[in-house]
Amino acid sequence: MKGLWDIIPRNYRRRAIGVTATIFLRALLNFVGVAMLIPVLTLILDRENIASSRYMLEAYELLNIDSYDSFVVVVCVAVVAVILLKNIAILLLYRYERNYIYSLYRYLSRSLFTTYHRRGYGFVKQHNSAILTRNVNVVSLMFVAGVLKPIATIIGEVLLLVLIFAALAWYSPMAALLAVCVFMPIVAFFYFSMRRRLNDIGERENAAQRTKSRIVAECFRGYADVEIGGAFPELFKRFEVAMDEVVMLRKRNATIGMLPNMFTEVGLAVGLVSLVLLSTLTDSDNVALMFGIFAVAAIRLIPSVRGIMSGWSTIRYNRYSVDTLADIDEFDDAEILPCTERMSFERSIELRNIDFKFDDAEINTINDLSLTINKGERLGIRGSSGVGKTTLFNLILGLYRPTSGQIYVDGVALDKDNIRRWQNTIGYVSQSVFIADMSLAENIAFGLSADAIDYNRINEVIELADLKDFVTSLPDDIHSRIGEQGSRISGGQRQRIGIARALYKGCDVLFFDEATSSLDGKTEENINNAIRRLSTNNRALTIVVIAHRDSSLEYCDRIITLQ
Repeated sequence: MKGLWDIIPRNYRRRAIGVTATIFLRALLNFVGVAMLIPVLTLILDRENIASSRYMLEAYELLNIDSYDSFVVVVCVAVVAVILLKNIAILLLYRYERNYIYSLYRYLSRSLFTTYHRRGYGFVKQHNSAILTRNVNVVSLMFVAGVLKPIATIIGEVLLLVLIFAALAWYSPMAALLAVCVFMPIVAFFYFSMRRRLNDIGERENAAQRTKSRIVAECFRGYADVEIGGAFPELFKRFEVAMDEVVMLRKRNATIGMLPNMFTEVGLAVGLVSLVLLSTLTDSDNVALMFGIFAVAAIRLIPSVRGIMSGWSTIRYNRYSVDTLADIDEFDDAEILPCTERMSFERSIELRNIDFKFDDAEINTINDLSLTINKGERLGIRGSSGVGKTTLFNLILGLYRPTSGQIYVDGVALDKDNIRRWQNTIGYVSQSVFIADMSLAENIAFGLSADAIDYNRINEVIELADLKDFVTSLPDDIHSRIGEQGSRISGGQRQRIGIARALYKGCDVLFFDEATSSLDGKTEENINNAIRRLSTNNRALTIVVIAHRDSSLEYCDRIITLQ
């Protein structure tokens, strides 16, 4: 419970007071609905009750009704009207609770999404994207729907049970005692026999669902390798194992979900049989009335007991969601507001005594590196695989933070307060440019909505990136969709789209991370020529290139080698 309370943000904790009030009111209204049936029952089973009850007698005289039967009809109509109004009020109260629950889901899902994003590139690379996706989209929902909603249900039903038992104890102590003797053992038995089993089932299903999500995502993401390598049968086998685990656990949970109905029905039968036996043994005139009162109370007691047991089992089943959300950061709308400011770059980028070590590594990837990149320079970086070239890029791009040392732009140190403005100033073309399942224009103006795109600018950068022939081959020109991860385009076209994307930003510094390493010789030459033309036509543009082959660095003013 403490972990649950820590997950709920402060402003939602305050609103929880109002939700608690609505839960109490709902319990009170449900109690009124049950209590309203008692007068009808007593009027039917005990015609003399109207004379012995002061309240009944006053109501009879106030209504000035001539016959007992007419009075019964009026009371029944009034009871129906009250119950109808009660249910309307309950719907309105439940609407308030529902809005709170799903507003909290929206908040938690957004917070988890931004939490993962805020933890940076290193965190994302260390975790499976399918699992992170499931946590954001599914686990947050399981928390509110499978933990908070059942808690609200349990609180409401417990309050109702207290009211009903109190009323029973006042009106018929024997019926109250019977209800306690029947239903309390049921709840206790269910709790002690199922608590560990349900928690285990929930955790195992979550693990199996995560495995399924990972397998499916990896299968589609690496479709070509999966197909050529003949790996699908093995992946499908693993998927089937996880699926069988989910199905088996779901069956167990469904069986457990039936137990509250069975237990409560058995309890009702035991209670009624006990009253019949009591009536036979004692031959008391009050047993029939007590029988009716117990039956009316049981009409609402059974759903309440069932709701408590079902709600508790749901909480245990989804308890894993509390652990997943335990380290969530509070959501701040200001954090995701778009920033269009750019950092001034007029002189140089300077790296001073940079060290960098990954969290799970024992030695530094980069040791005491100092480097100056001047504005307008074409700098080439080479070195063997694993020497830290891409890591160096990620440091300059602001995706990693140095373990020690500092990076300066025109003498201004890069930090968390200005890194977004620096990233708005630069462009980046990786080994495999990210392509979203959107139109070509939206991929070039990545991060902008379709109605915010400058299509004149799009056409300009298409010319500069030598994409004109590709665009004319598309069915819908620049509005054509090019497939998830660029599944419908070649490697050279992908890299040119990356260049066009950087140019659309109007970047001052353009980084190429082995952008031609996976291309054939002819395509590589064409891309290098396109980069050379960009540099020649805009000498103020700073270009930094990582490459394995010296042929890709021929146009550079300076080449450094990392060892």
